[in-house]
Amino acid sequence: MDRPELADFLRRSRDRLGPADVGLGGGSRRRTPGLRREEVAQLAGMSVDYYTRLEQARGPRPSRQMLGALARALRLTADERDHLFHLSGEEPPRDTGGSDHVRPGLLLILDRLHDTPAQVVSDIGDVLVQNAMASALLGDVSARPPEMRNTVRRAFTEPAAMDIFPPEDRPTLARNHVAHLRAVLAARPDDPRAVALVTELRAASEDFARLWAEHEVAVRRSDTKRIRHPVVGEMELDCEVLLSPGRDQRLIVYTARPGTEAYERLQLLRVVGLQDLAVG
Repeated sequence: MDRPELADFLRRSRDRLGPADVGLGGGSRRRTPGLRREEVAQLAGMSVDYYTRLEQARGPRPSRQMLGALARALRLTADERDHLFHLSGEEPPRDTGGSDHVRPGLLLILDRLHDTPAQVVSDIGDVLVQNAMASALLGDVSARPPEMRNTVRRAFTEPAAMDIFPPEDRPTLARNHVAHLRAVLAARPDDPRAVALVTELRAASEDFARLWAEHEVAVRRSDTKRIRHPVVGEMELDCEVLLSPGRDQRLIVYTARPGTEAYERLQLLRVVGLQDLAVG
């Protein structure tokens, strides 16, 4: 681990970003350009003290998970992410299939969606990053262990994960999960993460094994979902999907048609939900 070089790279990467570049309000006038340390820490889901020690070349070696979070927070390109890993004494991820590194272009769009729930999800169901509205609508994934940020795994191994959907919608949603995962595995049969997820779920869930045996195949595209929120109530939302160039990541945007009850409830969520996140 090259602590001085890592500290310099983090400082320079932070200095080239402004609040608007990462979807944050400008706030009061700033004496120096760039993001504040506490803003990077917030975006990466780490403590301010830990991030400060990294920039001061006295912090412990970050985990691979933390390095990935820092790469997203600082909007690093794939080459810059690899450099960050090398400076930390880690081998950069080698993408044998889908990548966990969210492309800066997708992050730029996500940052502009201040009043609309949106999140980036890998093609095997890993929630990679959310905006504040998506956290308020669907739950904040940053508080979960990495393996429980996968929507397919949670749907079949964590019954409460499907409680946000009406009971009558859940069988169709589960079937769609399996059909999409089969399409991904067909396209990338040697992807170890996709293979491992399917193997795990076939052993862990009778429902998944039954649906997998039916051999349905369907790539998930734009859709309409009913979501039950504990505070603002049920909403029927349009789910628009923007695919990355490699088609291994999806930016999912949840919208409601103006004039509908769902639209009004989504506006209420913007106030109530974000306040809850600020308190938490």
